[in-house]
Amino acid sequence: MAKDQKSPDNTAAPPKCEVWAVAGGKGGTGKSFLVSSIATALAKKQNRVIMLDLDLGGANLHSFFGLNGPRPSLTAFFESGSRLEELSTSTGVENLSLITGNLESMTSGSIKASQRQKLYRQMAKLDGRYMIVDLGAGCHPNTLDMFLMADRMIALIVPEFTSIENMYVFFKNALFRKVVYALKGAEFKNLVRDVWLQRGTRGIKNIKDLIDYLRTNYPLADEVLGRELDGFKIYLLANMTRDHKDIALGQSVKSVLQKYLGLDACFAGAVEYDDAVRQSVREGRPFMLNHLSSPCTKQITDLIDNIIKSRESRPPGIQP
Repeated sequence: MAKDQKSPDNTAAPPKCEVWAVAGGKGGTGKSFLVSSIATALAKKQNRVIMLDLDLGGANLHSFFGLNGPRPSLTAFFESGSRLEELSTSTGVENLSLITGNLESMTSGSIKASQRQKLYRQMAKLDGRYMIVDLGAGCHPNTLDMFLMADRMIALIVPEFTSIENMYVFFKNALFRKVVYALKGAEFKNLVRDVWLQRGTRGIKNIKDLIDYLRTNYPLADEVLGRELDGFKIYLLANMTRDHKDIALGQSVKSVLQKYLGLDACFAGAVEYDDAVRQSVREGRPFMLNHLSSPCTKQITDLIDNIIKSRESRPPGIQP
């Protein structure tokens, strides 16, 4: 239904649940902490928020809210046909619920494409303003597809070489998959892969060169890619920063993504290292409710505002 279209009883149609997918590239980046904190902060603003734990190999969002014991999980969705809305569990935080990703007898690799599509459709229909998705590490097709279908694609880095390297590989795979899907019509079924395999003889050095080549040499591909990639934006977050150099790293990563992948990336903010985070995790208490005076709390609030407004984070010391 169009944005301004009215439903048959002349009331406004309910807004679509906006999906934010958060990827970390590798483990140990504090991704689940930030997902739980972003979701809590949005819920505090009187938004109905649902967290979906799709880190299927290590689903642990429940631990950030002190939840223990058996609870409904995605196992029931994939194996028993339960509806996604039936699997929501209260977190104890007003306006905030959780769907856990504990797959008791399945692996992420056993999830079929048809099951993923069913999951996407039901996610968009959930009764919430936001759904925050915690994705697993790595470049598994399930992870890439979930990232690409999100309304807001959010990527987390920490100031370590391996984190940045893994995130670059993640973006390269995600963008390649996006281009393949966009051009998978009969005429272009194998075009992307064929051109990529011949990249050495075509002067193609990276994904940006590949896209430029396709758009220059195939008018119809240019039209399709122009439509599919228009508005394709990545939001970058830096976590566990300790100084201005760590924060500046976010801007550097943004420049690399633009140069070699042609990606439009927005550096939405940085969250500094704070021992209170570890304490909060041990206690199983929501950080955003129990550490109001921590600089991290304001930093997370600011980066959420930047994501919503598609706004760059201001360098330290720069006022609006």
